[in-house]
Amino acid sequence: MLKLGLIGCGKMGGALLRGVEKALGKRELTVALSDVVPAAVDALKKGLTCEVTTGTPSQVALASDVVLLAVKPGDMQTLCKELAKVKGSRLYLSIAAGLKLADLESWLGSKQRVIRSMPNTPALVGTGAAAFSKGTSATIDDAVLAKKILGAVGTADEVSEKLLDAVTGLSGSGPAYVYTVIEALADGGVLMGLPRATALTLAAQTVAGAAQMVLETGKHPAALRDEVTSPGGTTIAGLEQLEAHGLRNSLIQAVRKATERSLQLGAK
Repeated sequence: MLKLGLIGCGKMGGALLRGVEKALGKRELTVALSDVVPAAVDALKKGLTCEVTTGTPSQVALASDVVLLAVKPGDMQTLCKELAKVKGSRLYLSIAAGLKLADLESWLGSKQRVIRSMPNTPALVGTGAAAFSKGTSATIDDAVLAKKILGAVGTADEVSEKLLDAVTGLSGSGPAYVYTVIEALADGGVLMGLPRATALTLAAQTVAGAAQMVLETGKHPAALRDEVTSPGGTTIAGLEQLEAHGLRNSLIQAVRKATERSLQLGAK
């Protein structure tokens, strides 16, 4: 039986909790919830079928073996210092962007095991991409459990903490890049005469389908691209324009700039 606590009942925390319940089953999970907004607790509680209790952050920690910390980064220090007063040792899994393991461990106290993670918003529909790093006291078993929790709503990979800013720049911010690509593809369809709704559906499904091909076939994207590209055909004509207008470099630079910004935020 996993005793799981959630402090911060927003969209991401709620998505993770619902994913874990779906993966484990309601009989293998008990949940404790806390949020400064009572309505957020009530709304999440209604969507769960497992045993649920509510209370203060300290009460949630006391009732849990694992606590998901899903509050805003600016609220984390005060919360962690409150949790440091709770008796016993447990695993804390933070999904707050930019907060380093050393700071979290300092605020929570040396007895506590900490894992820092970076999920992304597609977790809300069960297709997230997350990465995580262990703190100094976290164990291999803790990492396995973190992977199980984060992986309940997508994929989850362990990386060294120094790479989490690059994870933020790629998968954390990446959905926004892809939404922009989808919008641009749909605009192209409208320019060529397609109805807006049809163009948007075609664009979104094309992106989703292409991504699924990469994941399921294991082929390099370039190999899959070559399978679509006939000599002298329509696809190579379109690709020539993407290269001419710098799409590839623009996306590379977007990841670089977002990574650098994550580093700047973490340094504050």
